[in-house]
Amino acid sequence: MDAENTHQVFDWLWSSGQLSERDIVRLPTLGIEVVVNLALPTSSNALPGEAELITKQGLAYIQIPVGWERPEPEQFVQFIGVLNAFAKRKIWIHCAKNMRVSAFIYLYRKHVLGESEEQASFPMREVWSPNETWQEFINCVAALHSNHALNRDWLTASPLAPR
Repeated sequence: MDAENTHQVFDWLWSSGQLSERDIVRLPTLGIEVVVNLALPTSSNALPGEAELITKQGLAYIQIPVGWERPEPEQFVQFIGVLNAFAKRKIWIHCAKNMRVSAFIYLYRKHVLGESEEQASFPMREVWSPNETWQEFINCVAALHSNHALNRDWLTASPLAPR
């Protein structure tokens, strides 16, 4: 893949930085059915016409535009909803450099799937150490999760969460 910081997280989940046109053409050969983009459409390395290129491949395309300087806990709730909606499907999640995505995946693995810190921190630890803004976001989501303020059922609502 041309995309930087590409990682396979599970057999059903991959993450990366911005996909290229060549990457998009390859996604169906990997069994990918859904692409989720967490970058803004105005990101400096955004691929013009990405949604059309992906849907032409027969894949679902979802964009949750997460601002680099102001990630919102509600966007994480949307992210959980997308993963739940496409449970049992192979998903590729990307942003500009896999920094936003790896933080969201960390939170998902830690607080929804209940994985250990060591397990949950992959691929984030391979991509970056969150800056102050993103560490604050991670702490905020963790605090809200412990208080169940985001959604009382967000842990048990996931069909991917351990039972």
